[in-house]
Amino acid sequence: MLERDGQRVSVKARHGVVLASGGFPHNLERRKETYPHVKAGHGHFSPTPQTNVGDGTRMAEEVGGVFDKTLSNAAAWTPMSLVPRKDGTTGIMPHFIDRAKPGVIAVSLDGKRFANEANSYHDLVQAMIAASKGKPETACWLIADHAAIRHYGLGFVKPFPMPLGPHLRNGYLKRGKMIEDLAKQIGVDPATLAATVRQYNETAQYGRDPEFGRGSKAYNRYQGDALHTPNPCVAPLANGPFYALKLVPGDLGSFMGIRTNEHAQVVSRDGDPIPGLYAAGNDAASIMGGEYNGAGITLGPGLTFGYVAGNHIADHVQATPPKASAAAREPLAMH
Repeated sequence: MLERDGQRVSVKARHGVVLASGGFPHNLERRKETYPHVKAGHGHFSPTPQTNVGDGTRMAEEVGGVFDKTLSNAAAWTPMSLVPRKDGTTGIMPHFIDRAKPGVIAVSLDGKRFANEANSYHDLVQAMIAASKGKPETACWLIADHAAIRHYGLGFVKPFPMPLGPHLRNGYLKRGKMIEDLAKQIGVDPATLAATVRQYNETAQYGRDPEFGRGSKAYNRYQGDALHTPNPCVAPLANGPFYALKLVPGDLGSFMGIRTNEHAQVVSRDGDPIPGLYAAGNDAASIMGGEYNGAGITLGPGLTFGYVAGNHIADHVQATPPKASAAAREPLAMH
């Protein structure tokens, strides 16, 4: 049963139903059930459509389908920053590439580095969640020196010649003349943050990061600055003023979802296919098992298994003509 223009419409399908409603990133109950930081009472922010609330999962469960919670991660994690708008609302800015640029590091709420900032966004949020255990929120800070932020920008902050003033005035961006001044602005112990930056700078001046190996992988280096040598991802935070903005956990879509087989058919708890019912895209449990193996981790399987489901439905129609039996003529109704 669907609602369109305020009217309830009953939809019946004779050959098959493919569930592809975009997963559950805005279903608060599912988040509490599967997101570790939300279980801890912390926030989560997703730029996905607000209508992605797990309708497909709910409908599948109503007819015997299974929501698969065995995956290693519930969603494709992505660090976000919250951008104040002039109208009082807040925008969500994903951080894909800026973390890998030379002259930028990430620190925990304790003021310490906790990960290779140039790794995938999925990996960084996992590390952020781990580093925030026992803290009042799941978050971290991106720290940059003046040269880096003016050359590369940072999050919603654009590179020179775009002004920094609006972002400083609305609180999105914090600034301090010295690292210790910046630490006070973001509520971090000044001595700890100064020691973190000093330790990083000691080897960064030579293009090395022995603590986390930043720039040691092709993925890291691709997102750095190819013109910066010897390491496109590493440079010291040398000259103030220094800047910071807060990152919080978000996602680009859910990984956990409806259990399916190789034909994209929704299966029961016993593993038997439910006749005529399929799932694809983020409604289906990720074939990658909750890991992020590369770009297109949700789009690729969505395209593939949408195609697989369509072919399987077409083959079934050809093999079972509509008049073959009363059972074959019985439509599948989803409410």
